[in-house]
Amino acid sequence: MTLDLPFVWAGVIAFAVFAYVVLDGFDLGVGILFPFAADEAGRDEMMNSVAPVWDGNETWLVLGGGGLFAVFPLAYSIVMPALYAPIIAMLLALVFRGVAFEFRWKTRRGKFLWDWAFAGGSTLAAFAQGVALGALTQGIPVSGRAYAGGDWNWLTPFSLVTGVALVFGYALLGSTWLIWKTEGQTQRAAYSAAFVAAPVTLMFIGLVSAWTPFLNDVYRERWFGWPQVTLAAPVPLATLFAAHMLFRGLNARREVVPFVASQALFALCFVGLGVSFYPHIVPNSVTIWQAAAPDNSLAFLLAGAAVLVPLVLLYTAYSYWVFRGKTNSAGGYH
Repeated sequence: MTLDLPFVWAGVIAFAVFAYVVLDGFDLGVGILFPFAADEAGRDEMMNSVAPVWDGNETWLVLGGGGLFAVFPLAYSIVMPALYAPIIAMLLALVFRGVAFEFRWKTRRGKFLWDWAFAGGSTLAAFAQGVALGALTQGIPVSGRAYAGGDWNWLTPFSLVTGVALVFGYALLGSTWLIWKTEGQTQRAAYSAAFVAAPVTLMFIGLVSAWTPFLNDVYRERWFGWPQVTLAAPVPLATLFAAHMLFRGLNARREVVPFVASQALFALCFVGLGVSFYPHIVPNSVTIWQAAAPDNSLAFLLAGAAVLVPLVLLYTAYSYWVFRGKTNSAGGYH
């Protein structure tokens, strides 16, 4: 049987994007919540909770973006011009945020500037990612093999809503991460933040989910047509169950359950996107087979990915295992 290389690579890229969202999502969420810390010791504790893993989390962004360029060059050449503004904003925000990790500890007089760089970079990066996702979901104008829209096609009410939604979603991931990794005053503040972020995130999930099928006829048929509805129906049902477990864990003051339930919500949203998009990589315009590079290139790249991806997974798992304890403002783990 011949291996369907474009399909396999679509799965690899989707996995890399998902891994980035759920891993870098919580440390972006910590940055979003950063200004609400009670004092400097609380901010130190929040930053220390993600300091050992944040740069490794961003590896998946490089794999997803680089893989898209190498494996689906047609999709890359269409999507990038359409989303230049939010993607450049995201990258600049991530730069400011990354620099703040290092510079914040080296100064006393200017520490507040790097605090705001960390918080502002995290918030802007989350918002830009949400805007880019919304712009991609609503559809990108394509003529022949090129982007056919204008400079501001990405800016719509739907993309702004998804931008704000992702900020609150990442704040939920960040707050539940802090519940797991901290204690004392910082953990109590994280519970309070989660009780705010959770209902707002669920409200946005409901709003975007209700809006998306009405963006075009293809989405509407995927979600409401027969027999497709029988395949799509478990997604909202599972989302309700994950929401139930999230609030149950928060009310019971559990430490791990809220984080796992929040991650499950993001996983189910990702599945929902797959239901809407597949088999297109540029929604309703270009399929994964139309956008793919030649099979010999895909096979060559897949051989490298077969080595690289497991190594990244092993390194990621090892780093989380090493820093598995609670953190404190001095950077220690116990």
